[in-house]
Amino acid sequence: MSQFPPAPPNWASLPRRSRGLSLRTLIILRWLAIVGQTATLIVLDTMFHFPLPRWQCLLVILASVVVNLLAMARLQRVDSRLPDGRQTGIHLGFDILQLSALLAFTGGLENPFCLLLVAPVTVAAASLPGRQALILGLMVLASTTALFVWSMPLPWQNGADIDLPVLYKFGVGLALTTGVVFTAAYAWRVAADAEKLELALATTQDVLQREQRLAALGGLAAAAAHELGTPLATIQVVAKELLRASPADGPIAEDARLMLQQAERCREILKRLSQRPEDGDPLYTEIGLKALLNEVVDPHLGFDLDIKVAVHTRGGLAEPRVKRLAEVVHGLSALVENAADFAASTVRVRATADAQWITVEVLDDGPGFAPEILPRLGEPYVTSRPLGKSRQALAARLAAAARPPRRGKTPAPPPPEPDIVPSQGGMGLGFFIARTLLERTGGKVVVGQGEGGPGNNRGARVTVRWDRRALELVP
Repeated sequence: MSQFPPAPPNWASLPRRSRGLSLRTLIILRWLAIVGQTATLIVLDTMFHFPLPRWQCLLVILASVVVNLLAMARLQRVDSRLPDGRQTGIHLGFDILQLSALLAFTGGLENPFCLLLVAPVTVAAASLPGRQALILGLMVLASTTALFVWSMPLPWQNGADIDLPVLYKFGVGLALTTGVVFTAAYAWRVAADAEKLELALATTQDVLQREQRLAALGGLAAAAAHELGTPLATIQVVAKELLRASPADGPIAEDARLMLQQAERCREILKRLSQRPEDGDPLYTEIGLKALLNEVVDPHLGFDLDIKVAVHTRGGLAEPRVKRLAEVVHGLSALVENAADFAASTVRVRATADAQWITVEVLDDGPGFAPEILPRLGEPYVTSRPLGKSRQALAARLAAAARPPRRGKTPAPPPPEPDIVPSQGGMGLGFFIARTLLERTGGKVVVGQGEGGPGNNRGARVTVRWDRRALELVP
């Protein structure tokens, strides 16, 4: 069994959560299209008296009605009520063909309603994987080409023939193609950003749920201690009866005394379990600000970095005692970890407290935030590192170990292993999760340049500021 955890996957390689639309949604959309198409035909025929090919148009609309009725019959199945990408692609493809046929009987690209061909591709780009959306986009482009080549004349009042130039039809086709491409690209980008945000929020919720489960273990232990109290008392009563009924120096009496001794030990253990340590224990309810920061940086000590912690108070105030919140510990730990990944030699964690504010700064002497990353820092999956230092060193070691030695040569001794700075990799979620957790506690996170470092390093600074009343434990 490998002792190294698997590297986190890149967000781009994760499966799309958008798996199409439900069949019910597709049916509703098609009924709306059928009503709109039918109403348009009725208005053009009865009010404007356009010479429409009624039967051809009605047959095309009837085909859409039949498909929708079959879909409604299939909707009775439970699995058809869930979103299905393949099913969505098939239905949207039929809608493209149906609309193209209707346009072919009513003027083709000369018909202003050809703009509706953009709708199915937009829906596909927002709800389907890229390959299926691309296929539907190509179907629309093929339909546009076919409508440019052949279509029935555009119906007009009093039987007049409108002979639009070919250049106009070419311009309409080009505008339709451009609209399909750009609208689909916009929809795809919006859906991708929404999906990344959804995955990042889900990751944040997982972190919080893990902390809540750990906090709930104390309550479970207390409940188990309460339930085990009754059978343990029964065991003690039976052991005492055995001890009373047996000779004092017999083996049964010895076993009974051992049972009583172990039962008493169990009772002491259950008593400690039933008393939640955080109830009335200041260690679990409040902590000094410097002790909290030492707890945050403690997992990152012992490497090739000098991590310093300092607390300053203003106005002669005593060091504040703050709430020991899991969100604060986890969020600050993520900030220190990011600083450790980029620092050249030093990471400083400074806290300043006055009568109103508590401010914590995490500084490093690394290259600082890249200009193109700084405006977007705090968004999910925004990172300037593909892998952290520890994973780069680990990958180098594994590659060196897997490289076979040359024939006839003695393999060179392995180079000394460099110190490794801990890292979670380059998914771009660390700062997002840290910022989300810290802002939930009332903190305001600000990023900027640090105080410089070796060479051309500018350093990085992350500042978190709380209102003292939000973080400090009020007696």
